[in-house]
Amino acid sequence: MFDVGFAELFLLGLIGLLVLGPERLPKAARTLGGLVRKARTSWFALRRSIESELAAADLSEPVKSMGKELKDLSGKLDEIHTEPAAKPAASKEPSQPGKTGADE
Repeated sequence: MFDVGFAELFLLGLIGLLVLGPERLPKAARTLGGLVRKARTSWFALRRSIESELAAADLSEPVKSMGKELKDLSGKLDEIHTEPAAKPAASKEPSQPGKTGADE
């Protein structure tokens, strides 16, 4: 990420030793290490949270479209279910004029 090698770390340690002195440098290094650890933990938690939200968004879109399709299908099934009840009354053949039951 930052591409820091051994030479750069050694130079930073030497400058820290000169500026802070041998008594305060270990405490400063521990504090800096703790801050870096907290920053990395927070970054990974944020990254996991974003990835889970994106995964949830990717899953919710197909679920919504399938829900809409199911509602459409349910409406069509309701139409089909009500049509047979209406058809028998309308499908009765009218009796032919001139024919009676006694003619047969």
